[in-house]
Amino acid sequence: MFRIHHRLIGSVEPFEYLEKTAGETVQAGEALSVANGKLTKCAATAKPEYIAMGGENRSGLVPVIRVLATTIFEVPAQADQSALGAGSKVSLHTDGMQVTAATANGVFTLMRPAKAGENCVGYFA
Repeated sequence: MFRIHHRLIGSVEPFEYLEKTAGETVQAGEALSVANGKLTKCAATAKPEYIAMGGENRSGLVPVIRVLATTIFEVPAQADQSALGAGSKVSLHTDGMQVTAATANGVFTLMRPAKAGENCVGYFA
């Protein structure tokens, strides 16, 4: 799951509450995009627009923050990234909760690569 590691600015992104696509389950820390005006799981090679900060509330809305280049995230590496250096761009895992070691069409810029199952640190540019 994507967690905020730190921010490069003193401001904090406000939560927004958006509707999710019917039939989908959203978890805290999931990378999301918008399709047809509703939140949906982000594709592996697409830059997410939002990160879920919780699950759906009683009103059917999901608390999210916008993805900004100034927000540095910590996220599990699904595969070993130790051969990659800082600055490498990797893709999202299909679950939207991890990143891979695949660099083709990467969207997450690594600051600190990690071994599989450990947390790496990076951002979406």
